[in-house]
Amino acid sequence: MTTLSPLPDETFAGRIKWTLHDYRAIVGQEFTHVLRQPANFAWALGFPIVMVLLFVYVFGSAMDVTGQGAGVDYVAYAMPGMFAMTMAFGFMNTATAIAYAKEKGFVDRVRSMPMASSAVVVGRNIADTVQAAVDLLVLSLIALAIGWRSGGTMVETLGAFLLLLWLRFALIWIGVWLGLLVKSVEQAGTLFALAFPFGMVSSVFTPPELMPGWLGAVAAWNPVSATATAIRELFGNPVAAGTSWPEQHALLAAIIWPLLITAVFLPLGVRRFRNLGR
Repeated sequence: MTTLSPLPDETFAGRIKWTLHDYRAIVGQEFTHVLRQPANFAWALGFPIVMVLLFVYVFGSAMDVTGQGAGVDYVAYAMPGMFAMTMAFGFMNTATAIAYAKEKGFVDRVRSMPMASSAVVVGRNIADTVQAAVDLLVLSLIALAIGWRSGGTMVETLGAFLLLLWLRFALIWIGVWLGLLVKSVEQAGTLFALAFPFGMVSSVFTPPELMPGWLGAVAAWNPVSATATAIRELFGNPVAAGTSWPEQHALLAAIIWPLLITAVFLPLGVRRFRNLGR
């Protein structure tokens, strides 16, 4: 007796349906965790807010972003950089959250269920991207309160914020991979030593041209610099002139860098999740 198999397209459609259901379940769990522990969300916003106040009001009057003395509104130059740095530093929160879920046994419970192997990493990314949008909204309100304004059109301003979320989306994959790689939450906390130079050695606070030669080259090719320069152009804020390829083609670089990061670290994160416990 011959057993008829389901039609291939029905099988594929069913897998897609249940995979999306798994993603929704993980995203729902992440948001429930945020609602139950709002202090974690407040802490994630606290650092960029302190940095805004520190660099704008403490160091801002001494900053020279043109190399020709004062004259450029430092708030207009620094705030796009602060947006980019906030998106860059977000991967630490992702890595810590993944490490915590792994340490508490949540990841093992998910792996024991008939769920898509990509559910944890993709669900975490979706949740963190939505949270990043909230972070940007709050930071934008603070920026408006201290005098920052976008001089671009509505479309250009929206495009700038989409570029910021595109950067965060890509860097979350690094956070997922690192969170699955470290052995404990304490080890995840040490990633700040990696994130700090990644965010600071860039054009966030000062143009690469004003740095020593080798350091300026590193800063110019930093993905954070590409996004910061691109959104400054879209916002109509001051942009320091640079001669390197990423500075001359900032918008293109701000699109390509996150694409390359995603292409490398998304499969690494999924593979690491599948190999846990081996």
